[in-house]
Amino acid sequence: MNRYLVLCTLLAAIGSGVMAGFFYGFSNVVMGALRRISAAAGIAAMQSINVVVLNPLFFALFFGTALLGLVLVVAALVGGAGAGAAAGTAAAGSAEGGLVFALAGGLVYLVGVIGVTIARNVPMNDRLAAVGASSPEGAAVWDDYLRRWTMWNHVRTVGALVSFVLFVLALMPRL
Repeated sequence: MNRYLVLCTLLAAIGSGVMAGFFYGFSNVVMGALRRISAAAGIAAMQSINVVVLNPLFFALFFGTALLGLVLVVAALVGGAGAGAAAGTAAAGSAEGGLVFALAGGLVYLVGVIGVTIARNVPMNDRLAAVGASSPEGAAVWDDYLRRWTMWNHVRTVGALVSFVLFVLALMPRL
């Protein structure tokens, strides 16, 4: 890998590692705490969180890591690593092997973090935003939301963590 791709991979590793920690903390602390309070209080808190999280710093990290992953996917495919990976010819210790790991890390982040967020978590957030915190409908939505949203957040946690490991493995030939 050239220096530019090494830097992209390092930044993608950092970004996916931070996102894995963010999702892990959210699943294991925030959602656990919200589960312990009343539905109305939990809904109001989560509605507020879903507004506050939409900030430039979060977007830069969340989507910046996706952009870096996409750059690495394209670089690996254009550079031939995709063909080498498919044929099983790229050695893990080679530059091509590094690109194969970067390709895999980018794909896992794009599907397991971005894809899951767009397809699963955001629609549930939108549904929660549309209910009154103290309404009977809100309580029913909240019960389902707690279970399903947290499960999909676990998927995002694993996706970001696997991406992190793959990006680190992509850097190994350069260390």
